[in-house]
Amino acid sequence: MNIRIGSLSLAASVMLGLATTSTQALAWGREGHQVVAALAWDYLTPEARNTINLILRQDKDTLTPPDFMSRSTWADAWRAAGHKETGEWHFVDIELDHPDLAQACYNFPTQDGPASKGPAKDCIVNKIPQFEKELADPKTPPAERILALKYVVHFVGDLHQPLHASDNHDKGGNCVRVALGGPRTTNLHSYWDTALVSELDPDPNSLANKLFTQITYDDKQKWQQGTPADWAQESFSFAQKYAYQLDSQPGCSQDSAPITLPPGYDAAAQTVVREQLMKAGVRLAYVLNTALTPSSAQP
Repeated sequence: MNIRIGSLSLAASVMLGLATTSTQALAWGREGHQVVAALAWDYLTPEARNTINLILRQDKDTLTPPDFMSRSTWADAWRAAGHKETGEWHFVDIELDHPDLAQACYNFPTQDGPASKGPAKDCIVNKIPQFEKELADPKTPPAERILALKYVVHFVGDLHQPLHASDNHDKGGNCVRVALGGPRTTNLHSYWDTALVSELDPDPNSLANKLFTQITYDDKQKWQQGTPADWAQESFSFAQKYAYQLDSQPGCSQDSAPITLPPGYDAAAQTVVREQLMKAGVRLAYVLNTALTPSSAQP
């Protein structure tokens, strides 16, 4: 398979290189989101690619470079630029001790007006189909359709990070301090967002190429189905089985000592992250192809 930035640039001459601007390291961080976007690109239909290129050519926003991979991080950059009202759209806090998706998503508030206008109290499971619907409709105002594309690309990636679909009264693991060896610590959420992805490979193109070779035809057929609600429940199950299998207490405490990860935790977590990145790439392509390919044909 060709180097990803090269293949993306050949497909869309207006595209630039990888983002070099710093954005807030949240779900998957910049590198993880770019891996998901790169994987998805290989599974897009020609029609979907062409429409995406046309939409992105109209986007004059400068928070990230204008290429498809870089735009996958735009939603985090937008939030970090002072738009906290979009913050809760990036996750769904399904509680470990009371797993209720509807409650975690504010009972799925009805969209009133453009999806990009709120409400703030909403969740990723509700926002993905809202933006997907706008993206699929050529009559959507161009500015809103640009936003819909960028949010869909980002949120499908977010949803596959287990700590974006779970909570132990600890802000999705943000309150859980994890020891990394010596004086270094991070929080559990950042460990899953960025540290594990970097352990697999810190270069998004290289990691995407490696993961692409591991995705079988059967994998693609199996993963290209379901809904955001299904994918949220799947991510939640990974959080239960893997992410929260450590000696942490519910809630947030300012003086809690860093937790040493148990033996085997890191290796198991890497396996989960590898699989979730692959699923996210395949499913992002599935969502985009469904929205942008009239025949809904999947390559």
